[in-house]
Amino acid sequence: MSNRLFQGIVHQMTDSIDRVIGVVDESGTVISCSELGKIGEVISSEVSVIFSAVSESVVIDGFTYKSFGTHMHADYAVFVSGDDQLAQNYASLLAISLSSVKQYYDEKYDRGNFIKNVILDNILPGDIYLKARELRFNSEASRAVFLIRIVDKIDVSVFEVIQGLFPDKSKDFVINVNETDIALIKEVNPMIETKDLEKLARSVIDSLGAEFYSHVLVGIGTTVENIKDLARSFREAQVSLEVGKVFDTEKTIVSYDNLGIARLIYQLPTTLCDMFLREVFKRGSIESLDQETLFTIQKFFENNLNVSETSRKLFVHRNTLVYRLEKIKKLTGLDLREFDDAIVFKVALMVKKYLDSNPIKY
Repeated sequence: MSNRLFQGIVHQMTDSIDRVIGVVDESGTVISCSELGKIGEVISSEVSVIFSAVSESVVIDGFTYKSFGTHMHADYAVFVSGDDQLAQNYASLLAISLSSVKQYYDEKYDRGNFIKNVILDNILPGDIYLKARELRFNSEASRAVFLIRIVDKIDVSVFEVIQGLFPDKSKDFVINVNETDIALIKEVNPMIETKDLEKLARSVIDSLGAEFYSHVLVGIGTTVENIKDLARSFREAQVSLEVGKVFDTEKTIVSYDNLGIARLIYQLPTTLCDMFLREVFKRGSIESLDQETLFTIQKFFENNLNVSETSRKLFVHRNTLVYRLEKIKKLTGLDLREFDDAIVFKVALMVKKYLDSNPIKY
């Protein structure tokens, strides 16, 4: 990266500085130069003298050298043809300019890499704050992780589009996790609510859908106030997408805060879930219920176990609905008009969904 960066700046300065200018690395190899033929050459064995003189210019074989770097020691040195005062001035100016530009680009690159390592748990907790301080990263800001999953492939780069939607690179970070997942680490107001995070996710989905016909899903982790907790928010966003894939297949935005009991069921062993279903449906299997009956149960739950309201929504007589509920009670032993039985049945249906998506392997 530094080679291309330096060569671009050297090329731009060639018209302003009527001398041969360039950059060497610590091994003395020319990595960029206004005379392209010199790139790759190695200077004399006195390279150690150049890098030991941190604040002074050094003249070797008719060239003035000035070392620079972004850390405790110099990583590179500029050179200018000539050994006069003007050559020294040019070398000092070049060293300051290239050092500042390199620091800016390194921070930009390293911050993204740093955040990726944090969310993927690839950095030791004790090193997080040290690295954050080194990169001048605000480790106490409130942030939320949005995991954007690309469902269908498109011609445009979704990664670049999302970067364009969040241009403030000092506060918001867009990270490529894998071929289908992109993580957005967004700095947010500490008092932000889940519904506001979902509105933000909706704007991303709408932008991608309207302009590029891209279909994506978004999982949202909880808001965290400390950089070390970003990994947890990222995992929550992952869980949100996985749970949503099982229990809320029609939703394109799933928040960890709104997963409810589905989150608990998703974390249970499949063998335990199978045992639960067998205990609940001792009289008859849940498979004995036809689609019409299951649809009736769903509507009954949606209308808060209200018989009159459910029958109105189903366009059936109240007695017809009561007959269906009695039929369910006879088949399963559970009376859905009773709150406790309704809870058990609701959980059982969710467990069945989970088992269908994760069949037991014997």
